[in-house]
Amino acid sequence: MNKTRMITTMAIFVAIGTLGAQVLWFPAGIAKAYPVQHVVNVLAAVTLGPLPAVAIAFVIGILRVLLGLGTLLAFPGGMIGALLAGIFYKISKRKGLAVVGEVLGTGVIGALFAVPYAQLFMGTSVGALAFLPPFFVSSVSGAFLGWFVLSRVGERLSVRRV
Repeated sequence: MNKTRMITTMAIFVAIGTLGAQVLWFPAGIAKAYPVQHVVNVLAAVTLGPLPAVAIAFVIGILRVLLGLGTLLAFPGGMIGALLAGIFYKISKRKGLAVVGEVLGTGVIGALFAVPYAQLFMGTSVGALAFLPPFFVSSVSGAFLGWFVLSRVGERLSVRRV
């Protein structure tokens, strides 16, 4: 895939993730759940690979914070989930494992990473159990929506590498 097509595809994913955060969210414990972020993570991991998926998650996080649609917690879960989804898919070539990578990366590892992250950057000191349920609910719902989209769209979504 040439660079122009890659950057354009990444920009479309960023737009979907940013606008989707404004439209589709629900309260989940002490945080808000943004399942569209996880849909985008799974789709980007499968179609573009781990590093572009992480870059997309990072840019979506920045835009959500700047637009007041999210908090600094948008970074740890989204980026770790995108990375693991991309790595799991790259190794296995199975879309289901991209979903597992997203849920494990965001719902578990990202939630655990959010504890010291929130204390350091947000001045909030809560236990890991405060972040696990909302991160897990958000990542499971979004990752399975991403899997549903992949199962329906199939090869048409795959960006051909040249």
